[in-house]
Amino acid sequence: MSKTVSKIVFLSLLTAIALSASCKLYNLEQKLSPENADFLSKVRYIVTREERKIFLELPDSEKPKFIEEFWKRRDPDPDTEENEFKIEYFNRIELATKQFASEGIPGWLTDRGRIYILFGPPTDKVTQPMGGDPSTRCGEIWYYGNFPVIFSDPTCTGSYKLVSYDLSGLRDINLMYMHELNLAQGEAQKTFKEEKRLFDFNASLRLTAQDEQKIEGVVNLDVPYGRIWFKSEGKKMTTALEVLLELRDSKKELVWDHKSAHQVVLDESELAEKGGKSFALEIPLLIVGSQKVDQIRQGKSLLYVTLTNKTGNEVLTKALEFK
Repeated sequence: MSKTVSKIVFLSLLTAIALSASCKLYNLEQKLSPENADFLSKVRYIVTREERKIFLELPDSEKPKFIEEFWKRRDPDPDTEENEFKIEYFNRIELATKQFASEGIPGWLTDRGRIYILFGPPTDKVTQPMGGDPSTRCGEIWYYGNFPVIFSDPTCTGSYKLVSYDLSGLRDINLMYMHELNLAQGEAQKTFKEEKRLFDFNASLRLTAQDEQKIEGVVNLDVPYGRIWFKSEGKKMTTALEVLLELRDSKKELVWDHKSAHQVVLDESELAEKGGKSFALEIPLLIVGSQKVDQIRQGKSLLYVTLTNKTGNEVLTKALEFK
């Protein structure tokens, strides 16, 4: 196989994996309770990609704790009772809902609403009237200092869209403008100081054999090294990962469990070389007995996967459908 073909196959495989992960998260989002769906929708402008993934993969019992930690990470002054950031964020959503209510969707979901929530009210605003040049009429320019944010309503029906021009003569200038605006939005969306990447892992269940008397399978855990806390012991970086697996039937009764500890020991050069690689675990699953097999097959059973990073005592639980 040529290098070119190998590269195409590799890229196709990566694309397939990314699409599969995206579909999985989409399906999880469709199953959210109204309360959890409302939270994820309201924080769409500030939630990070990894926070969204972790939230969707958590069992429902763990989601309230995540929401509490989500806002706590963004609290500018944890010593006070009030979370000033959270209060300001929801105040802006409320104001955007009122101010931009004429576009047929909730005001905070409009382009103007998004910019208002991220940047606050503009220091100055210029409104273009209906008459005049068709290319500029019915528009608004919001100024944040000397930086303009441009909205256009070409049909003059009250539906304003964030402008992204592609005029040949000014293409380079307009691309630079959009680049600067994207950078500004990116900075506005960084709503907490991330000292290190959030603790996370990927888990999957693969059943290899099953009949009326037994079910066999494998639980795979994939923990990115960049998400693991280590402690220094001489020239080594060490930690322990504790795994707890609990298979519960539709009535939440425990059917099978597993607990194990795994030492991770690397020197600094090894850790640097691993870069984007992961620490992988493969844990066999075996359920024996017709009573337990029947218990699992009656209704929706869940496999709860809890991983504890002993350095820093970080704990994360995910739930996998048993099917």
